[in-house]
Amino acid sequence: MQAKLNVNALFTLVPNKCDYTFLYVIGRGGFGRVWRAEHKKTKHQFAIKEMQKCKIINKKSIGSVMNERYLLSNLRHPFLVNMHTAFQDRESLYLVMDLMTGGDLRFHICKNRKFNEEQTKFFIICLLLALEYLHHNTVIHRDIKPENLVFDRNGYLRLTDLGIARIWKPGNDGDTSGTPGYMAPEVMCRQVHGVASDYFAVGVIAYECMMGKRPYLGKTRKEIRDQILSKQVTIKTNQIPEDWSEDAADFINQMIQRKPVNRLGFYGPDEVFAHPWFKNVDWDAYLTQSKQAPYKINSNSDNFDYKFANIKEPEDEAQAKQNAELLRRDSIQEAFNGYTYKSQNSQQTIQDQTNSKPTTSMSQQITPTKKKLLDSEPQVELKSQKKYHLVSTPRFNKKLNFTADQPLTERGQAKKHFDF
Repeated sequence: MQAKLNVNALFTLVPNKCDYTFLYVIGRGGFGRVWRAEHKKTKHQFAIKEMQKCKIINKKSIGSVMNERYLLSNLRHPFLVNMHTAFQDRESLYLVMDLMTGGDLRFHICKNRKFNEEQTKFFIICLLLALEYLHHNTVIHRDIKPENLVFDRNGYLRLTDLGIARIWKPGNDGDTSGTPGYMAPEVMCRQVHGVASDYFAVGVIAYECMMGKRPYLGKTRKEIRDQILSKQVTIKTNQIPEDWSEDAADFINQMIQRKPVNRLGFYGPDEVFAHPWFKNVDWDAYLTQSKQAPYKINSNSDNFDYKFANIKEPEDEAQAKQNAELLRRDSIQEAFNGYTYKSQNSQQTIQDQTNSKPTTSMSQQITPTKKKLLDSEPQVELKSQKKYHLVSTPRFNKKLNFTADQPLTERGQAKKHFDF
């Protein structure tokens, strides 16, 4: 006799909204809100990104949200905001993420305007370690900005929001997604772009922390693009703030180069880590978070703009009725098939991320390139030490077997981490 299927027992194995207590809203996104939530059984707290299906459909972004869930289920690193599970109901999609209580970098830039060199260097190193992991897996983030860099309670920065991240492909000249002000010129001009587009944004953020403003300003995308195309911004020696080094200014100048081939990072993370600004950095101390963060986070606060997070967007009755009708269609719901995700070791990964340190297994997922740089790649060292407008040195034309249209690593290598 065939055993009777216990439907209720089966249902409990699938993650769902009933597993969590939604406490309060801590942020907003393009498709909805971000909640602070508590897992009812374990009492551990998480950030849950709620995305309304109607908004996703209206913005023609189904592919983006499905891609984000796929990437997050394959990526895990101590400097990323990692996903634990994903589920959906009729109205919304949900991503259960690490809870970062330190707020985003934009919140702290608005509060402080500028940072000192030690703090800025710390921020940039955290970001570079996240990008090294992504780029070695042929993933381009494409939306590096202060709003997507969040602090944990220890003052370490983590990179979040893979909504428009993509695995690199040769014909990506039509992809112009990103945020004006941080978007690389080659992306704005609809040209083929690679990992160097992310490094341009790194330079803009470092410039903003040093100077208190972005290098290229404008109210619209066109204004910013016109500024970028009209003049190459550089930090001159007499513009370097007091107590900042020439190496820091040179690093920024190399990162915000308009032409990707001239930009530090065009050939990948190796040459970035080899820059003199990072000469004495103990990279392992960052990976294990044994180094004390120079920027102090108020752990007794959620560090977010409460009014902004809780703004209610008006929706007329006609639109609400239309959305409700849309969600009744099976074809619409089928577009999100496969979104639900539960980690194979979900019992082990459900932990209070606000109190935990990166695990050894996480740290071992990458081998930091900086450990083998200077001995094995002398050309990389020369490239990274080339100065822009600070110290006059002969131009060094680097000869490598890469072109502007090639990814940082071959797809075959990335298959070790991804099932394409």
